[in-house]
Amino acid sequence: MAGDSRVLMDHNMEIGATPSQVKKLPKHLREPQISTDRTHLISDPVKKPRQRYVQKDGKCNVHHGNVQETYRYLSDLFTTLVDLRWRFSFLIFTLVYIVNWLFFGFLWWLIALIRGDLVHGDEEGWTPCVENLNSFVSAFLFSIETETTIGYGYRVITEKCPEGIILLLVQAILGSIVNAMMVGCMFVKISQPKNRAETLMFSHNAVISVRDNKMCLMFRVGDLRNSHIVEASIRAKLIRSQQTKEGEFIPLNQTDINIGFDTGDDRLFLVSPLIISHEINEKSPFWELSMAQMEKEEFEIVVILEGMVEATGMTCQARSSYLDTEVLWGYRFTPVLSLEKGFYEVDYNNFHDVYETNTPSCSAKELATKHRDEPLLPQLPLLSPEPKGHTFDSLETPSTQDPQNQDGEREDVDLWSDIGENNGSNAALAELPVPDSLPD
Repeated sequence: MAGDSRVLMDHNMEIGATPSQVKKLPKHLREPQISTDRTHLISDPVKKPRQRYVQKDGKCNVHHGNVQETYRYLSDLFTTLVDLRWRFSFLIFTLVYIVNWLFFGFLWWLIALIRGDLVHGDEEGWTPCVENLNSFVSAFLFSIETETTIGYGYRVITEKCPEGIILLLVQAILGSIVNAMMVGCMFVKISQPKNRAETLMFSHNAVISVRDNKMCLMFRVGDLRNSHIVEASIRAKLIRSQQTKEGEFIPLNQTDINIGFDTGDDRLFLVSPLIISHEINEKSPFWELSMAQMEKEEFEIVVILEGMVEATGMTCQARSSYLDTEVLWGYRFTPVLSLEKGFYEVDYNNFHDVYETNTPSCSAKELATKHRDEPLLPQLPLLSPEPKGHTFDSLETPSTQDPQNQDGEREDVDLWSDIGENNGSNAALAELPVPDSLPD
């Protein structure tokens, strides 16, 4: 046993570990911990990870299941095609054109078969419906040339085939409709404004701190492009489950969060990053929540930024959300705007950074009550001991004189006022001699 311990110690020294480091493992890692009721009482409650209603990139985490009336999607076929994923869009785009070409190629081949062009097409004096159309493959190629207006000049329709002329008109009209729908779907899908939302940024966290003696909930938004969002506006929703007084449970209830709708602050000039502020007042859902209560709440704040893309004029919408664990109490955002020579520079390295600030842990309601209970007027400071407005250089201040001297001064002042009243004019006061010093 001693030899084995010596070998183990030597091995630990070779790999750079000391024997004391080997035995530093906590007890709960070396021995399995048995959960008891006392353990649950002592340990702090840990929040379970919540499912997001809206992802950070703006995607809504909602799936529609058991939809019975699927025919409603076909009633708005264009929107259905636009909403498809790219791989399905390419697949449908290709299949529509191939099926269309095959269908009309089959009709051209059928006309040639009924007229006997496939059998007598090489005979002299025979006028076929379509020259040089002698198989299904050639009919398929003629269908492609007709619909795409390629016109190689090898296969052409003759004037002695009225059914072919009618089919040519039908294919030209239906081909234009198919082109308009497919090209339109691809154009709208490519120019969708949701791609413009990729350059609109939201801060990773929201913060709560004091602004102008009022508790505020704040988050930051920014635009990375030089082409701005026109008529930009922002709004916010609070998502949390609620139970009414009658006992009805409302899952994921939506409540408006006022971020300047009544004052116009929700309309943004988004040239540089802006901090959006929600004043926590009597109408706010966070009015009675303190820091401790906020940590126990489960909610999600969904923010929605809307506006028109300057280049295309299409409406763009960017979304993000903040869980209750992403709302930081007692923090502010780090400034990102600096003044350079001739321009303002935005440092996006600090866009998501926050710093801690002194913030009361009480609720906004309690903070407003404290400010309301304070005296409306602050206590007046003591008057300055130095006299103001006197022109007597040798006059001593009342604080340095004894009460007898102060009484003497009062008598002199009364005497001068009596003299002024008797003379009745300022000129008489001016003629009075001014003593060099006050009598003791």
